[in-house]
Amino acid sequence: MMDGIAEQTVWDVIGLYLRLGFEHILPKGLDHILFVLALFFASSRLKPLVWQVSAFTVAHTLTLALAVLGLFTLPSHIVEPVIALSIAFVAIENLVFKDIQRWRPLVVFGFGLFHGLGFAGVLVELGLPQGQLLPSLLSFNIGVEAGQLTILLAMWFALHRFRDASWYPLLAKGASALIAAIALWWVVERVFLAG
Repeated sequence: MMDGIAEQTVWDVIGLYLRLGFEHILPKGLDHILFVLALFFASSRLKPLVWQVSAFTVAHTLTLALAVLGLFTLPSHIVEPVIALSIAFVAIENLVFKDIQRWRPLVVFGFGLFHGLGFAGVLVELGLPQGQLLPSLLSFNIGVEAGQLTILLAMWFALHRFRDASWYPLLAKGASALIAAIALWWVVERVFLAG
């Protein structure tokens, strides 16, 4: 794949990595989809959601760049279980607290650091054009962000008008419990059952 990329213009590379970043979330990134959904079910108000997603994006951009440049990496047998734990933590926090806690953006930032290391593994497998490293990294991150925002906005448009309905807290708690259960299974799977 690297040879074909090397011959492409910067605009071709930007378009390719925007698409790859978006597809890494939608439809391929179930763990990232569940993380974003867990964020959503903590609050259907758009402003706190945008703050959390922004903190997440800054964090994963930082570690993604450091990992791709070879300055900092962690093995996937550490990163992948922590990603699953981050999803479980956010979902369980939704079950424990009625409102978003002030520390949530910091927690999301911390987990974003690990998600960035997970994204780096994907980019290393894809290969990056050495002459166009910055445009490909930025484009991939923008694609990831676009995928996350697509999920948030779709959920917001679908459910925001119902947030004051008597059944909405039950839906949010049920969805959070399901997300937590899936994520905890992934922790077990990634720690104890990984080949």
